[in-house]
Amino acid sequence: MDDRRNGTPWYVLLSVLAVTSAIVGVHWDISWHRSIGRDAFWTPAHVAIYLCGVLAGVVSAYLILSTTFNANSPLRESSVSMWGFRAPVGAFVMAWGGIAMLVSAPFDNWWHEAYGLDVKIISPPHALLFLGNGAIQLGALILILGRMNRSAGKQQRVLDWLFLYASSMLALGAGIFLMAYSFPNQMHSGLSYRVACTTFPFLLAGFGAASRQRWASTKLAGMYMLFCLAALWILPLFPAEPKLGPVYHKVTHFIPAPFPLLLIVPAFFLDLVRQEMKGRDVWLQAFAAGSAFLASFLAVQWPFADFMLSPAARNWFFGAHYIDFLTRPTSPIARYQFLDMDRGDFWTNLALALFFAILTTRLGIGWGESMRRVRR
Repeated sequence: MDDRRNGTPWYVLLSVLAVTSAIVGVHWDISWHRSIGRDAFWTPAHVAIYLCGVLAGVVSAYLILSTTFNANSPLRESSVSMWGFRAPVGAFVMAWGGIAMLVSAPFDNWWHEAYGLDVKIISPPHALLFLGNGAIQLGALILILGRMNRSAGKQQRVLDWLFLYASSMLALGAGIFLMAYSFPNQMHSGLSYRVACTTFPFLLAGFGAASRQRWASTKLAGMYMLFCLAALWILPLFPAEPKLGPVYHKVTHFIPAPFPLLLIVPAFFLDLVRQEMKGRDVWLQAFAAGSAFLASFLAVQWPFADFMLSPAARNWFFGAHYIDFLTRPTSPIARYQFLDMDRGDFWTNLALALFFAILTTRLGIGWGESMRRVRR
């Protein structure tokens, strides 16, 4: 079916709003834990997170029911059949994710009533929540891809931008899991680069290959950084104080996540290599792009970490002075010190980082090419 004459449908926009709500909520919730502690279940941050599940439920229910029971639905030709229902693939994925997220809400509330108000991220209800949110993000991307790959002209360009934006939300979700390795005092250890190279080359290379835009990976990384910077600058504007102990640092406002990783630089080199080596052997492309990713990431992140631990970074723009109430005064974070580094471990982790950068770039390229074929 050719959709090139139709505008961007409301359900695509609503799915983008859903994934945005979740990422805003998660960043807000982490800041809530670092500034206040977990004082109640129905916080505004939790509402924003679970709104994602509600919106995903609205989108998926509409698409599944309208496509199944309306024989004249324009989506029937670009849908699949499952358990007697018909809808685009993304709708079924989002439906599962929405159900998982909404089920996790009472489960999480019961968990904390039974085991206490903790500040742990990994728990059975949180695992279900993360899986559900990941499914919604993936479903939204598939929904956008199907529409984008059936379109042309202005509509395709609009959908391509929405695709990159939704992709940046997925990258932000991955960044949340890696946050513990993203503090400036970690950036002179090989482990932090190894962890980054297991995830970001795959996402940036994959989404960059799926997009029709020339500098897609760079634009995605720019969106990632802009979101993180907005959170860094906006959250501290609101008052907050700890309600749980022990309190090692006085907190008077929300504590944001650290300054974002400078992913826009290695993303630029991924785009550059993809353009210069187009048509060459894919493993050769992956070797060149993965190596360029790690080398450029090291070149900018290493000296930037030195700056972030200096007094010059302790201001509202870089946010190096924001320390949560649970961080002990003896912590390297509170003392603005790098972690102790064993040279053998450093070079081992750096070699592994190079291996993973090349491997995940290759996997990302393959994934991106497969995304270009999604039409349902």
